[in-house]
Amino acid sequence: MSNTNKAYKIILSGGGTGGHIYPAIAIANELKRRFPNAEFLFVGAKDRMEMEKVPQAGYAIKGLWISGIQRKLTLKNMMFPFKLINSLWNARQIVNQFKPDVAIGTGGFASGPLLQVASSKGIPSLIQEQNSYPGITNKLLSKKVQKICVAYNGLERFFPANKIIKTGNPVRQDLLDISSKRVEAIKHFKLEEGKQTLLVLGGSLGAKAINELMVNELDFLQTLNIQIIWQCGKLYYQNYKLYGNTKHVQVHQFINRMDYAYAAADFIISRAGASSVSELCIVGKPTIFVPSPYVTEDHQTKNAAAIVNENAALLIAQEDLKVDFKNKFGQLVASKEKQEELSKNIKKLALVNATKDIADEVEKLLNK
Repeated sequence: MSNTNKAYKIILSGGGTGGHIYPAIAIANELKRRFPNAEFLFVGAKDRMEMEKVPQAGYAIKGLWISGIQRKLTLKNMMFPFKLINSLWNARQIVNQFKPDVAIGTGGFASGPLLQVASSKGIPSLIQEQNSYPGITNKLLSKKVQKICVAYNGLERFFPANKIIKTGNPVRQDLLDISSKRVEAIKHFKLEEGKQTLLVLGGSLGAKAINELMVNELDFLQTLNIQIIWQCGKLYYQNYKLYGNTKHVQVHQFINRMDYAYAAADFIISRAGASSVSELCIVGKPTIFVPSPYVTEDHQTKNAAAIVNENAALLIAQEDLKVDFKNKFGQLVASKEKQEELSKNIKKLALVNATKDIADEVEKLLNK
């Protein structure tokens, strides 16, 4: 094993969304536990949420001037080559100054330039790919890095097979034991005992289509005698909070105790971002995915399909919500058998040791 007293220098990059930032922080925390003397530096995109979230987690971060490439010809797109050259130049400066022993990328705009520079300088590098269908940056980087930690089967289609290790995505440790928290959770949310609960999740910012679905179907859900914990997101809270005035419906901008929310839920409706999907596999409740159609390369639909193909969840495309929701959800509530089957199958897909397994791979690179 590596020398735990060694003052390794570890550089990480991940950002743009919580789905890229959270895994990078989880990996850093695990490595810090193993190597208390290590020094960490994050690299992010200047105007994205990592510039706030990473310092909150106690780590230093430097920002690059970089963004994604849009599909249409816009001023932003015409700026892209300049941003890319600028961020590669800055990434080179950062790497030269910091002199990392290892580089870790968890996706997001800044992770491309950083890993490109690190790997070209012979610094051992690792990608953590959260999705079932990788983006173009990671496909390009896969030829240069030493290790690629993945969460789904079948990624040999995109990456060199000899570099792939299936670890899963890092998830919050407080989700591993939610079944013991059900009683506390029902108290915490002031729910009615013995009544079934639907948890509705639209991601941290919220999802307009899922919020509209809830408004349209509140009466229908009342006829099924279901109480609702509805996380509508920061962008929509002002519009939807008035629906939370009844004792059967709670509207939250954000849920701080996700472990309690999952513990209290009997059914879950969720977007299908990579980290949400990984969490839901561990939670193991009957789930309906409504993937966001606005995500690069339609990642969410592919993530959800990978679960649905194992008969472990249901999927309703956003444009089919009006016609399909009543039918699909009604049938699920009516069939105990279907609920148990989905629950059992989704739990089989859970990879609970992801953070530890990824840190093991990083440690092997440090030992080389």
